[in-house]
Amino acid sequence: MIRYLSLLVLAACSAGTPHFRDASATRVAVNGSVFDVRVRGELAEAVRINAQYAPRLGPIRDRAALAMAQVSGCPILDVLGDAAVTVGVLGCDRDAGERLLLTSISTPNYECIDFGTFEGVGDGIGYQVFECTPY
Repeated sequence: MIRYLSLLVLAACSAGTPHFRDASATRVAVNGSVFDVRVRGELAEAVRINAQYAPRLGPIRDRAALAMAQVSGCPILDVLGDAAVTVGVLGCDRDAGERLLLTSISTPNYECIDFGTFEGVGDGIGYQVFECTPY
């Protein structure tokens, strides 16, 4: 009974906030942080699902932005939130089917290497793994 209850609690942790609840999640790992990323309209949400010791928003913010950019295909203009849940503003108009940059801002450029799909989760669900470095 306790096992089923703990699974239910863990599943609720990555369910997404109310605005993103109906959007499907894409699981992405960036530099050791694993996120469930959802996109809706001009916003993207990254929910960190792995345990990390005392994460600060600074490094998590950059990793979440990279995860949201990988999933949405858009540059991320701004990221707000905390070390567990972040929301990013997309820099393109996905609803119009265009990848146009809406606003130009200066952000660090990153080079990301796709290491393929990690499939050792146990439930058969894998996720993409990226290692990203600034250049």
